[in-house]
Amino acid sequence: MKRALLVSLLFLTACGSKELEGLQTFTYSGGDHRNGSLVYAENPPAGGPHNALWQNCGVYDQPLYPEYAVHSLEHGAVWITYRPDLDPAQVAQLKTLVDGRPYTLLSPYDGLDTPVAASAWGAQLKVDQASDPRLKSFLDTYEQGATAPERGAACSGGYGGTR
Repeated sequence: MKRALLVSLLFLTACGSKELEGLQTFTYSGGDHRNGSLVYAENPPAGGPHNALWQNCGVYDQPLYPEYAVHSLEHGAVWITYRPDLDPAQVAQLKTLVDGRPYTLLSPYDGLDTPVAASAWGAQLKVDQASDPRLKSFLDTYEQGATAPERGAACSGGYGGTR
């Protein structure tokens, strides 16, 4: 009984104490490095094959190559994307949200089907407003979270450009 309780507590700690409404999860194995442009099942991607070079974590005003950003997800980063036409006040809110968080990417994303999306390795949350409190919960759970195959690997020293 004690062992079952301990396993349950560890699972809840790794996944967050409660399920986020709208959270989607996916299963990907890590380490699948490929060259060139790749096609992903999710938009934006939340794992899968990726370039051998990762995207430097930080705030970007131009779209990123998904192949580099996905590698950062493998390292434990959270990638927050937004529609390029998102109101500047909401973009400012997103910048405040990620400020001081070393394993985050923030960038516009062409063709996004929702105003804002937060992606981590194997998890994604799409919201209508930058002020949605689920974004912070997602960051708290997935930045350097248990789903990242190479949690703790570098989020700097990689690719620092944009598309």
